[in-house]
Amino acid sequence: MRSRWSPRLRLGRRPPVRRVGVAGVVLVLLVTMFGLLLGRLGQLQLVQGPELARTATTVNTRAITEHALRGRILDSRGTPFVGNSFDTVVTVQRSVLVDAKDGGRDLVTRVAAVLGLPFDRLWGKTMLCGTAGAPAAPACFNGSPYVPIPVATGVDARRALTLVEQPEKYPGVGVTTQPGRDYARPDGALAPHLLGWVARADADEVSGSGGRVDADDLVGRSGLESQYDFALRGTNGRTVVAVDPRGIVTDTVSVTPPVAGLDVVTHLDSRLQARTEAALAGAVARAHSSKLRADTGAAVVLDVTNGAVVAAASYPSYDPSAFAGGISSAELARLTSRANGSPLTSRLTAETFPPASTFKVISVPAAVSSGAKLTGSYDCSPNVSIGGRLFNNFESRGYGPIDLHRALVVSCDTVFYRLAYAAWLAQGGLAAPTGAPDPFVAMAKAFGLGRRTGIDVPGEAAGRVPDRAWKEEYWLATKDATCRRAGTGYPEVARTDRVRADYLKRLATENCATGYQYRAGDAVNFSIGQGDTAVTLLQMAGVYAAIANGGTLWQPQVAAAYRAPDGTTTPIVPKRVARVPLRSDVLAYVRAALGDVTRPGGSAGTAFAGFPQARYPVAGKTGTGEVFGKQATGWFAGYGPTTKPRYAVVVVVGQGGSGSKVAAPAVRQIFDAILALGL
Repeated sequence: MRSRWSPRLRLGRRPPVRRVGVAGVVLVLLVTMFGLLLGRLGQLQLVQGPELARTATTVNTRAITEHALRGRILDSRGTPFVGNSFDTVVTVQRSVLVDAKDGGRDLVTRVAAVLGLPFDRLWGKTMLCGTAGAPAAPACFNGSPYVPIPVATGVDARRALTLVEQPEKYPGVGVTTQPGRDYARPDGALAPHLLGWVARADADEVSGSGGRVDADDLVGRSGLESQYDFALRGTNGRTVVAVDPRGIVTDTVSVTPPVAGLDVVTHLDSRLQARTEAALAGAVARAHSSKLRADTGAAVVLDVTNGAVVAAASYPSYDPSAFAGGISSAELARLTSRANGSPLTSRLTAETFPPASTFKVISVPAAVSSGAKLTGSYDCSPNVSIGGRLFNNFESRGYGPIDLHRALVVSCDTVFYRLAYAAWLAQGGLAAPTGAPDPFVAMAKAFGLGRRTGIDVPGEAAGRVPDRAWKEEYWLATKDATCRRAGTGYPEVARTDRVRADYLKRLATENCATGYQYRAGDAVNFSIGQGDTAVTLLQMAGVYAAIANGGTLWQPQVAAAYRAPDGTTTPIVPKRVARVPLRSDVLAYVRAALGDVTRPGGSAGTAFAGFPQARYPVAGKTGTGEVFGKQATGWFAGYGPTTKPRYAVVVVVGQGGSGSKVAAPAVRQIFDAILALGL
């Protein structure tokens, strides 16, 4: 009998083999699935983990910007010229405007009516700057296209709140607050061309700032606001919060507090600034009373010891608070209109004038360097013929033989004509090469003319010293147009002034052929600050400051220091620009002559009659510049006290007539104020 457990029987049993196979398959499947899970987990943690973490952070956090308080602009005594305020702002969602059939005009019209503002002012703000139909900045919207549009700033808060209380009537309209600028007018002083104005950052400024500027930040657009924007603006704060899927804040992730901007302390004295603005306005009014146009003007008080700008004014002026609540396109057009005198243009820095006889303080040392004698006698005739053309005295009559001292005091043009003509002949006359040394040109450039002074407000003009090289370059640049005029003449001028049209055509014919030549007439006109010579008010102030202080050119500086919120002050160091090569005897000679200009018999003697010269002696020079097709430009440039010079004061009035009658009295008023204030 065979055993039931024999190997043969065990090998032949199928069911046990079948049960083991199912268990193995299950086991293999479990192991495989577990491996896949482990692999996926590893991929998530090791490969995709950082990216998923970043995504989770982006989705589940929000960043809130806290804007830094902008620094103030202060006068030398710490009195604010510009401070901060918080304005009520009405915004409109761009999507609401885009979805409206009329582009949102009806909504904006109704919002404007509630706020009591003109429709155009709000409508201009709905357009992105640079797009078709948009008004010029800042009347357009220069911020991000992805944020609510601030259509009105600085509005009445109670009126604004009525808009958000009726969302069904004013869809997409919101109300918020934002920091703005407040103009305190200390002592009545405005100083807008020095202080400047601000506007919201545009898209380019936001995108190019590396996160330092956002669409709600204010950015300086002119004056000190622009020059020192980096310091005034400060650093915005940033709070990052965690939010759940419902948008509810659950935690604060990080906080970076804002850092307030620095205050900019200026050299300006608000009391003297107000009186300087008044003196310039008075000079313009005097010119107007004499039926003169007097359409532009400027005044400056410069500390001759360091270049500090203590006061400065420009005419016509404007109120910088016009920009505080968002300027309308109509108001912006008025401020930039040439018909209104372009009030935004600074006549302190951006406009040039012929310096006229104020330039003679440069011509005296130039003539001496070319061989003229300080002790010599020179013919002050009523006129002189040079190169076949008659040149007349403008401010002076004929005095016969006089010295250079007297020539400065009475402002005799013909003396300087002869000196410049002699120097021109010595250089070779018409045959002189372009680079021939010219003592008059060299001295003008040594005094800083023909280049920017470097004042710390933007938009400064360089002026012009019209030497041989300039004459040739100008001729090449204008030759084609000049030659066309030589053929066609000036028919548009002839309709009203035949004599002037004929003169212009003759001039064009001459310049077409030989306009590159530096003629005798160019040289003699240059010696009295006429012809193509062009200077800024600040350049001439620098000239007279250098004469007063012994020959040092300082960079004019409005800002004196930075002041941190904790009161820590960092001074801005004055900058010496150059040393004028003046012989001490020539300098003393010029100073003595300028001192007699303001006394009886001098060209400004009447203006300074009764001034306490014994206590505070003042020196200076009048100038009356001829401009073709316009009325004369009136100048006075001076400094005082002559015993220990401290301030240079210069006033110019474009189309203001005689310097002795219009500008000199204004300078006298400013020196009166300096004395009264004990400066």
